[in-house]
Amino acid sequence: MKFSRQIAGRLVRHIGVAMLALPALALANADVEKNIANSKNWATQAGDMFNQRYSKLNQITKSNVGKMQVAWTFSTGVLRGHEGSPLVVDGVMYLHSPFPNKVFALDVETQKILWKYEPKQDQSVIAVMCCDTVNRGLAYAEGKVFLQQADTTLVALDSKTGKVVWTVKNGDPKVGATNTNAPHVFKDKVITGISGGEFGVRGFLAAYNIKDGKLAWKGFSTGPDEEMLMDPAKTMTWTDGKMAPVGKDSSLKTWKGDQWKIGGGTTWGWYSYDKATNAVYYGTGNPSTWNPSQRPGDNKWSMSIWSRDVDTGKVNWVYQMTPYDEWDFDGINEMILADINVKGKPTKALVHFDRNGFAYTLDRVTGALLVAEKYDPKVNWATHVDMKTGRPQVVAKYSTAQNGADVNTKGICPAALGSKDQQPASYDPNTKLFYVPTNHVCMDYEPFKVEYTAGQPYVGATLSMYPTPGSHGGMGNFIAWDAGTGKIVQTKAEKFSVWSGSLNTAGGISCYGTLEGYLKCVDAKDINKELFKFKTPSGIIGNVFTYEHKGKQYVGVFSGIGGWAGIGMAAGIDPEKSTEGLGAVGGYKELAQYTELGGSLTVFALPN
Repeated sequence: MKFSRQIAGRLVRHIGVAMLALPALALANADVEKNIANSKNWATQAGDMFNQRYSKLNQITKSNVGKMQVAWTFSTGVLRGHEGSPLVVDGVMYLHSPFPNKVFALDVETQKILWKYEPKQDQSVIAVMCCDTVNRGLAYAEGKVFLQQADTTLVALDSKTGKVVWTVKNGDPKVGATNTNAPHVFKDKVITGISGGEFGVRGFLAAYNIKDGKLAWKGFSTGPDEEMLMDPAKTMTWTDGKMAPVGKDSSLKTWKGDQWKIGGGTTWGWYSYDKATNAVYYGTGNPSTWNPSQRPGDNKWSMSIWSRDVDTGKVNWVYQMTPYDEWDFDGINEMILADINVKGKPTKALVHFDRNGFAYTLDRVTGALLVAEKYDPKVNWATHVDMKTGRPQVVAKYSTAQNGADVNTKGICPAALGSKDQQPASYDPNTKLFYVPTNHVCMDYEPFKVEYTAGQPYVGATLSMYPTPGSHGGMGNFIAWDAGTGKIVQTKAEKFSVWSGSLNTAGGISCYGTLEGYLKCVDAKDINKELFKFKTPSGIIGNVFTYEHKGKQYVGVFSGIGGWAGIGMAAGIDPEKSTEGLGAVGGYKELAQYTELGGSLTVFALPN
């Protein structure tokens, strides 16, 4: 009996220790998880931490979505590009604007402004913002609203009053560093990145403590192992058909001299988190400059997919998609986490639609490369991705490095803004397909020598953009994609790029916005079946979201033309200066015939 009691006592102690350890392992952030679990909320920019952009709300269905009407609207008072979406938590909507980065808290019942925050920022910041003065949204956790300002100030606001709780400076605009990304809350950290690849800014991901804004860790994209938080023996990468350690100086070996110090690899996209791996997943952008002859080598780890431990920032694994980038194919687009069958095998997958025109499916636990296929058949700069090396096989005709500086390489598909830019895709667990807003644009690209001066543009290329030749004549497609096989299932052509984040719901619909300003909803099983179409006041580059209030489901989206595609209109650039806006001004000059500047939120619902 005594022996049994001893065993029982030990068991209780062991179980007690295990239970104490569980919260750290199992909880992403208790408050955020609670808010996400309540489908009435839209508690994060993607609706969840997996970046799936799927809602379980099902009052609006494919049979009644055509009856949706405008429920209410709200103007932000800013006439620039409106990316991202508002958040809705427990009956309060938190919405943001482009520069000057206003924040509003609205009562969703009455639309009364509960509070407003408008930071005082130096107007000179605008001059070092690459591609419009956009902001991709807010984060919410533990009674705080988090804003990442253009001038790199990360702000925590009291969600009840809008009063500043803490602020921290994340970068230096004087050297071209700015912020356009939404902050993300994972566990007890606020995760943010940096913009400025076109100014030679060295990219990083940073984690700040929710409680006080203190820097927890900072991992750079390039440079010495210790500054990237890489362990040469433990950080893994895809090598010769399997995962292997990156080895010592994996970045430094791929740069000429100290070029890595002004080498880009910025981090202005969307981040995802899996509490089972305790990892944050994200992508890094282009190497600086855009003239490849000035930076020979693979330029690691720009253009890469990363898995980092959220607690320490240490790199679990990394995979470079476009070594020695010659086309500005930033790798910052979202990483969507989904448990799917890949080539018939159940897989904890990471799915990424890269600017380079290839869609990648990786094992998010190990980092193994599983699928890499073109999601626009007109992509021509590479024939395919070698699945053993993981490297794209570049077509010599479209190699701006091989053709050399001061040579205009013509007919490259896609254009620098990619087959998809930051506009996030959605995943529908019912159809098991990914719904992807895409660009269908090609370019001419002429690199030239450029000298680095801190705070001045460090681009070194002239671009022209145009609709993909030999196709439907439009500049965009909305597609349904099977990430397990790497195949396009359906395609819906659009006149302009689809620069809006899509939304799928349990009602069987998929919704997205167009640059002309239409909100469209289609049948998730047949995306060419258009069920709803409404013209909002301006072009849409925002992301569609949904929430429920008092038993009624609402669907909303920002309108406000801008972003890279709409920079000509947003910044008032002469449309005849076709190579301005890094080539977008000429490519999208027809937009002005279809929409005008704006800055408003439109919210829809079924009639009473």
